[in-house]
Amino acid sequence: MKLLLPTALIALLATALAHAAPETPLDALPYTPSLDVTAMDRSADPCDDLYRFACGAWSQANPIPSDQSRWSVYAKAANENQRYLWGVLDKLAAPGERRSANQAKLGDYFSACMDEAAVQAAGLAPLQPWLDRIAALKDKSSLPALLAELQLAAGNDRLFFGFGAGQDFADATRQIAFASAGGLGLPDRDYYLKRDDKTLKIRQAYEAHVARLFELLGDSPEAARAGARSVLSTETALARASLSKVDKRDPYKTFHVVNAKALQALTPGFDWVVYQAALGTAPRHARYNVTEPAFFKAFDTRLKTMTLADLKTYLRWQLASSLAPALDRSFVQANFDFYGQTLHGTPQLKARWKQCVQLVDVQLGEALGQEYVARNFTPELKAATVQMTHDIEQAMARSIDSLTWMSATTKTRAHEKLKAIVNKVGYPDRWRDYTALAVQRGDFLGNVARGNAFEAKRRLAKIGQPVDRGEWSMTPQTVNAYYDAQMNDINFPAGVLQPPLYDPKMDEAPNWGNTGGTIGHELTHGFDDEGRQFDAQGNLKNWWTKKDGREFEKRAACVADQYAQYPVVDDIKINSQLTLGEDLADLGGLVLAWEAWKAHMQGQPAESRDGLTPEQRFFVGFAQWDCADARPEALRVQAKVDPHSPARWRINGVVVNMPEFEKAFACKPGAKLVKPAGKHCKVW
Repeated sequence: MKLLLPTALIALLATALAHAAPETPLDALPYTPSLDVTAMDRSADPCDDLYRFACGAWSQANPIPSDQSRWSVYAKAANENQRYLWGVLDKLAAPGERRSANQAKLGDYFSACMDEAAVQAAGLAPLQPWLDRIAALKDKSSLPALLAELQLAAGNDRLFFGFGAGQDFADATRQIAFASAGGLGLPDRDYYLKRDDKTLKIRQAYEAHVARLFELLGDSPEAARAGARSVLSTETALARASLSKVDKRDPYKTFHVVNAKALQALTPGFDWVVYQAALGTAPRHARYNVTEPAFFKAFDTRLKTMTLADLKTYLRWQLASSLAPALDRSFVQANFDFYGQTLHGTPQLKARWKQCVQLVDVQLGEALGQEYVARNFTPELKAATVQMTHDIEQAMARSIDSLTWMSATTKTRAHEKLKAIVNKVGYPDRWRDYTALAVQRGDFLGNVARGNAFEAKRRLAKIGQPVDRGEWSMTPQTVNAYYDAQMNDINFPAGVLQPPLYDPKMDEAPNWGNTGGTIGHELTHGFDDEGRQFDAQGNLKNWWTKKDGREFEKRAACVADQYAQYPVVDDIKINSQLTLGEDLADLGGLVLAWEAWKAHMQGQPAESRDGLTPEQRFFVGFAQWDCADARPEALRVQAKVDPHSPARWRINGVVVNMPEFEKAFACKPGAKLVKPAGKHCKVW
């Protein structure tokens, strides 16, 4: 999975707060085996539906909690991690506790967040200074400086666009300034542009939500409705000029280097020198990557047509919406009612402790990670995972050598890229320094805004600097993993290397199907339809011969055509051009894990357990990493914006292409997960 961006803070906060069913902090992480026989439905034929066979009883035993729109093995593990970290933070927040500087920041931040009475008593007062500065905006020439200030406080790209550092696609050793499209309050541009009944209903509900927030800011109902219409008009104009999710997967469509003069020429009505000075980054950069030039032209056009009142209306909305979860209950409830309930179908707000743990994870994540790793990640666990990663990379090397469709020239370059991949396991070698982040025990919104500004300035300071290849983009406690094409590294946080995902108590087969499949998945991302366009150093460079490129695309099309037939919800099918990278990684990852497991077990006894052979345990272990369920509303959003296919197809869509699966379960021709010989999709 590709890493989460800073804008994910909004998503983390969107369904937070209030009081769910009582939960208590955990003193230790609970244990669930990596192959859970109680989750299985043995009445199902695995040859027709491996997902049901492996996970058919999981949803009944694990119904979607009322504060969630989706639930899965990963989500449950993440929730248990949160409960455990709740206990850690609760102790660090206790008065008189002996604490290091980082522990004091963690405890004081958590304490301020948990003090709901103080937040309620403060009301709008903490937000008022920014609202006053918006109200005092005298002309559009003053926008750049004000916009910089608001973006630092809000910490996202909701205010027109995003600006920060990124690796130069042409030279991955250096970081340059990136200006990226933003400005939308809905998850994707299609919500503004499509006119089917369900999209229209969402758009109408969104407009009502915007009006509701304006009323909470003190506007009359009539003024609030007019403000909502103005906001929707501006966001629609920006959406119309934005790239689709599929287009954004093409790095060539998001790489447009300009100098300062050309950047200014894109937006004559917006002064970039003043803007950058207000951000605190010297406006002297020689290279800017404007990810979507058409968007910035549309932004400039929109600025010209907006009245000063429209501009203030838009800024008030985006600021208040971005920071709503850190305000009083009325804002929190309004935020949840739309983003949680209407958009994702979530019935109930999350407990306050969950919001507070999430915020600490986002803003002090590596300080919290030190506490997590010290208690839960042993050197032995790290060594075992490192060895598994090495074995799977060797399987990839053998796979490259065995390809009949790839030329020797491209194979040489593929091996170069494979050998250059850096494996990061558990936690970073060097922890992030939070000295400059000021945390005050009684100032929740102030802590959030300072945390946003701290992270934004940390990223801005990278512009013009060499790349730090030791940096991580996920915290150690995260239950997830990722591959970064420009860093050319694969990253497995400690949180994803715990039961039931990696289980040192279990036999090897399910671990190789589960964690081995995840390692292979991230490794394959370096060679999927997007990752393959970057070379061993992380530069956007075509290292394929034309013939080999065509052969790859033909094999990738087999996967895309297969997944395009699978339903998501209602009459919506998978957008397989959006999910192609993840679908290729799912398939390639399990193929590599199987080959590596077989090589690893050569000469060693493998035992049958629970009525399953070792080979069957491998595939059931694989399937059980993604036992999951989702509400219909969440599935509709997923179909538009999520590059991952729904859980059932991430399992069945993979094994239907593996003859090894057919053999393991003695599947007969005609079974639903059996393809005729020669019809299997396979790339790596």
